[in-house]
Amino acid sequence: MKDYLSEFRSYLSLIKKSSANTVESYVRDISKFSDFAYQNNVTDITSVSSDFIEKYIAYISGAKTESTVTRTVSSLRCYYKFLSSIGMCNNIPIESVKTAKPKPDKKLPQILELDEVRRLLDQPDISDIKGIRDKAMLELMYATGIKVSELISLEISSVNLQIGVVKIGRDERIVPLYDEALKILSLYISQVRSVIVTNPREKMLFTNMNGTVLTRQGFWKIIKYYAAKAGIKKDITPHTIRHSFAAHLLENGANLEDIKELLGYSDISSAQVYAQIVSNKYRGKYKQFHPMAR
Repeated sequence: MKDYLSEFRSYLSLIKKSSANTVESYVRDISKFSDFAYQNNVTDITSVSSDFIEKYIAYISGAKTESTVTRTVSSLRCYYKFLSSIGMCNNIPIESVKTAKPKPDKKLPQILELDEVRRLLDQPDISDIKGIRDKAMLELMYATGIKVSELISLEISSVNLQIGVVKIGRDERIVPLYDEALKILSLYISQVRSVIVTNPREKMLFTNMNGTVLTRQGFWKIIKYYAAKAGIKKDITPHTIRHSFAAHLLENGANLEDIKELLGYSDISSAQVYAQIVSNKYRGKYKQFHPMAR
């Protein structure tokens, strides 16, 4: 059964300019769909019906998360548009497929207001080495939207101070640093890290104060400590800063595709939650302050 996966991969990379992560996710999704078709005696997936696609979506919905199902629908839609573009599909069967709408009561991630972020970043005492290390980590979190797992596994070679960027994650996405983050990170690397990290073979950018591995729990405690010190009442986790990074970019004009790439998401549906956060925020402000909306 011809599934055109090799051609689809090239289409995503060269024509759509998709990230490596997106390419692998979409190709994997179509490969699984092709396997399902084969198991159901379908010999040509270029001409399946919308009913068959609905059957597949119902099949994976019982075992996969909502975000995975949403991405699979995006993968199938992109795949059949690709097949149509090369003349291998006369119609796009997924266009008539009805998919479940997101649950309206799904809890949105919490974010910090900009003034709360500034208060948090101002808490570390940069007159000592621990404060410099902590501020460098916090500034890097907000500058890049990095996950805590990525932060604690970040190697010093991943930072390019000359051009002010950091290479993050397995997909090695390149994210720039704003001036304040670059300044404190430069100070940490040039004057502090060698005091904390005495093992010359240690590759990690950040460690505990005794030079050993920094854990997720250890960084979580650092966040909690400075949040309390800043008087922030919200229940903050490291992911709160990641969410705040994305929401603040969107508020200031970034588009969802940019945010998807900066955060390393495999498809844009994962970033769409931030549009809802921003929309809800301004809807609330409108109702609060507009005299005719009260």
